[in-house]
Amino acid sequence: MPKIIKNLLFLTVFLPFYGNAQLGFSHEIGAFVGGVAFQSDFGVRHDFDTNKGNTGFALGIVHYLNFAYRAECNCYTPDSYFNDHFKLRSELSYNSTKLEHFGKWAEKDSPNGLLLRNMKGEAKVTDIGMQLEYYPWSIREFSAREGAWGPFIGLGAHFSFFRNDTYSELGPLGTLATTYPDYLPDGYSSEGGSTFSVVSSVGTRYKLTELSDLFVELRWQYYFSDWVDGLRKNPDLYKENKANDWNLWLNFGYIYYLD
Repeated sequence: MPKIIKNLLFLTVFLPFYGNAQLGFSHEIGAFVGGVAFQSDFGVRHDFDTNKGNTGFALGIVHYLNFAYRAECNCYTPDSYFNDHFKLRSELSYNSTKLEHFGKWAEKDSPNGLLLRNMKGEAKVTDIGMQLEYYPWSIREFSAREGAWGPFIGLGAHFSFFRNDTYSELGPLGTLATTYPDYLPDGYSSEGGSTFSVVSSVGTRYKLTELSDLFVELRWQYYFSDWVDGLRKNPDLYKENKANDWNLWLNFGYIYYLD
């Protein structure tokens, strides 16, 4: 295992528990499932069929450092704004999206339309990272009352490992008979790779029981790479290729508070 992956695993999985032992913060663990809308070089920007068609699934496990409570005494930490309004979230997640070309160019009854319709792909991404979540309402008050709501916003960074499977149903990519001209000679890839990404989310928790919450969140993730989907037009030649790949997540999850 590469050294950078080992270090990231330690930071995401083990560091929060180490921090608890040293500083006395309490833990929360949980899991989520959801859907992903992938925005990439497949399809047309702002096209409904593209947004509807290039969707996939997501799942993950999460860990929170709760600064409002001390683990060793099951008591409140010193009353401060930070302790009562912030949590640190660590995450290991996975999402997969099958990709196709939708929209007016792929629907054309022309040779290029045929090439686009037969080009397929799949982006499989494993994420590991952290984000800081801000709760405008008091975390202590939320935790003390079943049926309470706890809205939040979050911002963080992930390291993303991606695999893509870009192909044409007409045959191997790389020739004018199978590949849309804008992606020749080297605008496609099935090799995969890794990149950093930034995540931002908005959502809410619902206090289910004294020691458990439900949550829902809408999250935006922007990759610092245009190769996550396996396609990349040369931006110097094709000015419409304005952004790297990104996606939207809608997640539903369950959180359990550890004693």
